[in-house]
Amino acid sequence: MKTLTHYLLLSSLVFGSLGTIAAQEKSEAKHMPPKMLNITREFTKPGKAGTVHEKSEAAFVKAMRDAKWPTHYLAMESLSGKPRSLFFTAYDSFEAMEKDALATQKNEAFSAALERAEAADGELLSDTDTGDFAFHEEYSLRPATDIAHMRYFDISVFRVRPGHEKDWDTLAKMYVAAYEKIPDGHWATYEAVYGQTNDTYLVIIPMKSASEIDRSFAQGKDFVAAMGEDGMKKLAELSAAAIESTQSNLFAFNPRMSYVSDDWIKADPDFWKPKAHTAAAAPKKSEEKSEKKK
Repeated sequence: MKTLTHYLLLSSLVFGSLGTIAAQEKSEAKHMPPKMLNITREFTKPGKAGTVHEKSEAAFVKAMRDAKWPTHYLAMESLSGKPRSLFFTAYDSFEAMEKDALATQKNEAFSAALERAEAADGELLSDTDTGDFAFHEEYSLRPATDIAHMRYFDISVFRVRPGHEKDWDTLAKMYVAAYEKIPDGHWATYEAVYGQTNDTYLVIIPMKSASEIDRSFAQGKDFVAAMGEDGMKKLAELSAAAIESTQSNLFAFNPRMSYVSDDWIKADPDFWKPKAHTAAAAPKKSEEKSEKKK
């Protein structure tokens, strides 16, 4: 029972955390999440993450910019779990995804640049995979947000037990109903279509500052109050029946590895146009002579 109670509290924090940012963003441009997400995961070899990987990924960004490619992507790096980078590419449909792939194939110069970048980047990776995910608005709450000003994603992966889709449907909608009573709670939910096991869901919570994680813990009590005793009991039963496994991780946006739109850059140029990494300065001639004398 202790484990289950802990899980329910954790779930309430996962679904409702970071909601306080919504009130801060009323003057900022908000957009609904994309209908489709193509997510690529790159697992780096030991010692190959950080600046080494950033420099390798810069070749992809350059190729996209040189081609003035209309499709953009957001890169982020893990702050928990195995060292890995995620690349989110948004589409309106699978047809749009297909058109993007076909256009890439037809552009020989662009395709060649991407192939060269992939070959070099592959030397740094231990594994990689790709998945396609569809947005579920009915399992989401106030999902419109201003991603250009966000800095982190809290991503939780829920795997539903086979045959318990109805339990999951009821469970997810109970969370939505409860958090509608709590101001500013919001998240976006996606279901795996390809590349993951069946009935896998992602719950994505954007975050502007890590301090919002600390503030989110206070919402646990509000959630329990909104659910009531009977609601919490029902929630426990549905969770035990529906959820096979769950895992939450934190990811930080990486502007150097991202290829974002001009609108995002204009919205926050200091973040989306960071200074390039510089090599260590060469010693001055006077310093070289001093070293030789020693």
